[in-house]
Amino acid sequence: MARVLVLVNSVGLLLFGSEMFLVGANRPPAPVNVSVMHLRADSATVSWEVPEGDIIIGFSISQQRMDGKMQRFIREVNTTSRSCVLWDLEEETNYIIQVQSIGLYGESQASKRVHFRTLKKTDRFPSNSSNQDDPTVQGLDKARHLQTGEMIIIVVVLLMWAAVIALFCRQYDIIKDNDSSNSKEKVKPSSERSTPEHHSGGLLRSKFHQSGPSINIIEV
Repeated sequence: MARVLVLVNSVGLLLFGSEMFLVGANRPPAPVNVSVMHLRADSATVSWEVPEGDIIIGFSISQQRMDGKMQRFIREVNTTSRSCVLWDLEEETNYIIQVQSIGLYGESQASKRVHFRTLKKTDRFPSNSSNQDDPTVQGLDKARHLQTGEMIIIVVVLLMWAAVIALFCRQYDIIKDNDSSNSKEKVKPSSERSTPEHHSGGLLRSKFHQSGPSINIIEV
């Protein structure tokens, strides 16, 4: 019985060991040429390379301060990206990072440690053509474009409203002038019709009475 148990344990260990060996053999190799660029006071960009011939579905980054006070893990899958932006860093602080590749059968060994130090907030990052490929710079450019586009839309809307208000005021003045002129024309004809009647009636009748007696005197 003891021999049977020993045989079963040996077979189990052998199968487990072979499975671990196969899984370990299928794991991707560790990333190489890990570097840090585009340093700022609160951000940095990490880039690396992966040996060809392995299927990589993601990456994992270990970020730690050199004083050991804070450690952060960044993990992303379903991506072929070979770079990552580290945000919310502290100025003038030393950090250590390591990168791992994620394959179909697990994660690779960690890459070599890379040390870097963030800048001061007053330091300006030198502008060069390589910054155009930095995701941080691209994000800032997109934010500027969005702010500019929003300002243009606001100005256009305000101008349209100003044009509508001006047109409304102009139409109101025209309608008001037409109403005042119509009211004046209604009052004027009534006075003009009353005046001729008075002249034709009163003056003509008075002349007729005066001419009548003069003719009678001449006949006598």
